[in-house]
Amino acid sequence: MSFEVRVLSRDDELLAAFVTFRTAMVGLPPLPPGTDPIPFFEPGRTLGVFDGGELVGTADSYASTLVVPGGERLPHAAVTHVGVLPTHTRRGVATALMRRQLAEIAAKGEAVATLRASEGGIYERFGYGVAGSSARREVYRRRARLRPTAPRGGRVRLADPASWKLFAQIYESAATWTGAIGRPAVWWRQLEVRQAADPGPWYAVVHGDDGAEDGYLRYHPIGTAEWFTTPERTIVVDDLVAGSPEAYAGLVRYLLDLDLVDRIVLPATAPDDPLPLLLTDERAVRTVAVRDETWLRLVDVPTALARRRYRGAGSVVVEVADELLPQNTGAYLISAEGAARTTAPPDLSVDVATLAALYLGGSRWWQHVRAGRVTVHRAEAVAVADELFATDALPFAGTIF
Repeated sequence: MSFEVRVLSRDDELLAAFVTFRTAMVGLPPLPPGTDPIPFFEPGRTLGVFDGGELVGTADSYASTLVVPGGERLPHAAVTHVGVLPTHTRRGVATALMRRQLAEIAAKGEAVATLRASEGGIYERFGYGVAGSSARREVYRRRARLRPTAPRGGRVRLADPASWKLFAQIYESAATWTGAIGRPAVWWRQLEVRQAADPGPWYAVVHGDDGAEDGYLRYHPIGTAEWFTTPERTIVVDDLVAGSPEAYAGLVRYLLDLDLVDRIVLPATAPDDPLPLLLTDERAVRTVAVRDETWLRLVDVPTALARRRYRGAGSVVVEVADELLPQNTGAYLISAEGAARTTAPPDLSVDVATLAALYLGGSRWWQHVRAGRVTVHRAEAVAVADELFATDALPFAGTIF
């Protein structure tokens, strides 16, 4: 079936796309009355699919960056607001959207794209792979005692919870970990609108001396109507950003020292976050769930491979297949010196989604070999590839969009 796919630019079209997306998602909470969603869109990046004159599907993105192993920030498209009306599912609308969006992202020179998937079985066929995960944790504060060896951290002070400019400045300099993505103005604007519409209370603290802040923490309590009668007074951490080990230690100490709090919920932490190791009783921290976070698409494979850092003395030739962006298809010689196209015979063959899952170091080559997702032409190459792609820490974004 043929559909018209085009960029939406008029305000009425963007409003229709907003309604289409929320209808497709079914269970999203309503926005506060009077909210204008137009500032939530970055101009020129919203696509619509039309069946006749009816808008039946939409996809959006915003320009950002992605930190890759070695610390480089690659041009990145944060893909969001993907939805198809229930009347038009399984008719090729999503395929038309994703194909057009990938072509647009490639034309903009953005080497990678990421998204957060509402369903797990959709995006691999468009070249996306699960490259990073997020852990939800709960801390029973009264059991949480810091070890005597735990770092103390620096100065922590309360801040206005609407200090968006300050938070953005701290985040921009602090978010250097693998998997971190840039947060442009449109992202902060959405956060500001949602917080302003909720009476709160909201709280924030920053770490570091005035003018040299390197971390911040935003949090809010839940169940405030029963705050003084409930046996489990709970706060939720909305954002914890630390640009140094000192900032991390100082912000964690602040959390654990909060009086009148029994439970601390951290909805999104790195899977290998060291929080339990700081405590004399590691069971005071409970990992409630670990789920996929970053779905990565390598839009420009040569650039993405060349700008990532590798380890080890060996080299490997990886053959990549990409049906949607055939310019990526080919063999690449990878070593600690870098990565470049080659005509040498492959040691390992993968599709572009599997390469994306491996790219940030969130999983290992041997795991994908056992899963049947890698064709091995030289057995020794698996261990070499694992060493080349190894990272010190698991990738983590910590940003919802």
